[in-house]
This record gives sequence, structure tokens and C-alpha cells, in this order.
Amino acid sequence: MSGTLVLNASYEPLCVIPVRRAVVLLLLDKAVVEQPGELVLRSERLAVVAPSVVRLQRFVRVPRRTRVAITRRAVLARDGERCAYCAGRADTIDHVVPRSRSGPHAWENVVAACARCNHRKADRLLSELGWELGFTPRAPRAPLAAQGHVAVPDWEPYLVGWQDVSVA
Repeated sequence: MSGTLVLNASYEPLCVIPVRRAVVLLLLDKAVVEQPGELVLRSERLAVVAPSVVRLQRFVRVPRRTRVAITRRAVLARDGERCAYCAGRADTIDHVVPRSRSGPHAWENVVAACARCNHRKADRLLSELGWELGFTPRAPRAPLAAQGHVAVPDWEPYLVGWQDVSVA
């Protein structure tokens, strides 16, 4: 089992947490089981069915980000882990207009790059090298945590219509 889906009191999906944390929420009466799992956790005096989906007893207000944060993982996910310069496997990120030349740290200026291309480019502009980008970098539309997360079949009724589920 990969984890437990946590729903707000309003049945809005919030995040995915480890099963042990979900059991602690149940034991503290902070959550109730909406969908039991298959695993049974046992102690000397207690046996608890590990939940697949829990719902919080009280509503938790969660502030929503208007933009996805720029992280290495997010840039690699947006670009499909492909180098923007040679289309090889990317493992670093690069600023198209280098920061040393007043390039902003923004989605529109950051691309995935392989170590070789990133090193060759260094702090130069693409025009100085005669390189071109095959695409225009943009901010992702949907949260990347939801795009790459594989849901458990038990969660599908709770995730219909929701795309902003983060993995904790």
C-alpha cells in the first residue's frame, strides 16, 4: 500500500500520507475511515485495519498556490526529463538567459538540460552559441504532483473532478 488519501471534512482531497500517520489520526479521533484498506496493523493489545481513505473530523482551510513553485523536480517533469538543447536525458536545469546576465528565475527562463549541454552553455546566451530551443518554456497549468501521481483504485470516487492533490 502506497499511502492513505486524506479528505477534508468537506470530502475535498487534501494529500496522501503514510499509513502509520493515518492510523495515528484515527487513534487521536482526528479522522474517520472512509475506505478501509487490506492491511491490518497489530500491537500487543490492538489490531487496526490500515485505512485507504480517511476524512478529517474538522474542516481545514488550505491556502492554494496560484502558481506552481519552480523546483528541479518540477522543471524536469514539465520537460519530460528531456534536454531542451539535445533531447537527451536531462538531469539538471538551466536558465536560458543566465542569472549572471540578469535572467529571471521564472518558468519562462528555466529548462531541463543534460549535464553536458549545461556545462557547454555555461553563462552564455543561445545566440552566442548558435543554439535554439525547440519549444517556448511556460509555467505548467496543473499542479505537477497531481499529474505524476498514480492513484489507488479505491481513491477514484474521491478524486473525480479534483486535480490538486499533493503527496506528502
